[in-house]
Amino acid sequence: MVYPGAVHSRFEHSLGVYWLASEAINTLKTYQGLELDIDRFDMQTVKIAGLLHDVGHGPFSHMFEREFIPRVLDGLKWSHEEMSLKMIDYIVDEHNIDIESESLKKVKEMIIASETGSPKSSKEKLFLYDIVANGRNGIDVDKFDYIVRDSRACGLGCNFQFQRVLETMRVIDDEICYRAKEYLTIHKLFAARADLHRTVYTHAKAKAIELMLIDAMVFANDVLQFSSYIDEPAKYWKLDDTILKTIETSSSQDLKESRDLVLRIRRRDLYQFCNEFAVPKEKLDYFKSVTPQDIICSQNSSHPTLHEEDIVVSNVKIDLTRGRNNPLESIRFFKDYDSSEKFTIKDDMVSHLLPTSYQDMIVRVYSKKPNLVEAVSEAFENFQLKTYGKKTQVHDTPEKKKRRQFHHPTGV
Repeated sequence: MVYPGAVHSRFEHSLGVYWLASEAINTLKTYQGLELDIDRFDMQTVKIAGLLHDVGHGPFSHMFEREFIPRVLDGLKWSHEEMSLKMIDYIVDEHNIDIESESLKKVKEMIIASETGSPKSSKEKLFLYDIVANGRNGIDVDKFDYIVRDSRACGLGCNFQFQRVLETMRVIDDEICYRAKEYLTIHKLFAARADLHRTVYTHAKAKAIELMLIDAMVFANDVLQFSSYIDEPAKYWKLDDTILKTIETSSSQDLKESRDLVLRIRRRDLYQFCNEFAVPKEKLDYFKSVTPQDIICSQNSSHPTLHEEDIVVSNVKIDLTRGRNNPLESIRFFKDYDSSEKFTIKDDMVSHLLPTSYQDMIVRVYSKKPNLVEAVSEAFENFQLKTYGKKTQVHDTPEKKKRRQFHHPTGV
């Protein structure tokens, strides 16, 4: 609804990651195949990991994982990567796929390689784990694909050139390293990712739709119980974005609240974005997520009384993959192709124009009802004054938005 051209699915993305994983391992084999003893087993394993790395995603992808599941299952820490491992086992068993157990184990290890403390059955050829889901520094073919694919689909420019990174990488001491002259190219990878998060993935209007979808799914879960599917791969594979249509076309009275929310989305009667502020840099260390209760406690008594169910607060963190740290400090570089020495580079040695801060925390507030925008906006401003001693939002909420009242199409 915000970027109509972005209609690609995880199927296309998975094919892209498969192809890029193949390109990466082929490049390493071409230049260092004998030295690294890259064999057919290694090449096949890396490519399968690229193809299957996202099979554990639920409906609406990260929203299902990060927002829906924690809400309905009491803060459960559940990841699509772990679900991918379950789905791979299910697919192999269900379809009697003939694959070596050692290969299957390696594929699964590569998929969760980006998770802290993920197990590795072998201490040899650890560089293979840097290709699909790089836990060392975040440079992997998964990002190469979605950054370029999503930028193009949304009509955004992308000046990151993954081809240069693929062509110039080399393995030193069992770790994929990058040519020092490509430092700024790699910086563009992280900058492009952060830009996508700011302008696309957390776009204020897109986030409003996402928040409504979450509410609709939470209300429907009592009836449809699809949160229980995460324990049953035989059911989970059937779960996709069509659950929205299931809710929308149901005549069950128990799903009316969910159905009404989906109808509001269709009519573009969305939760109203009131305003946002960026947490001051010097306050980031002490930041605690803002809640609807925080906003209510800051309300001016001259307005209608606000309730928690009237407000949604979205705490949006955008970084360069390493929180408040510079991701490039965990990357190893080499001077030229005759060199066997790897080293790190401080960004101030390359350019003084690069950022000195690597994380933003943005707090946004939404009103579920158009007629409460003014009250919510003023309470939000009061919260900023109380917390920081000043208004940290860039501008006031537009008067036109504050004056909006309920609108229902004719006949409703």
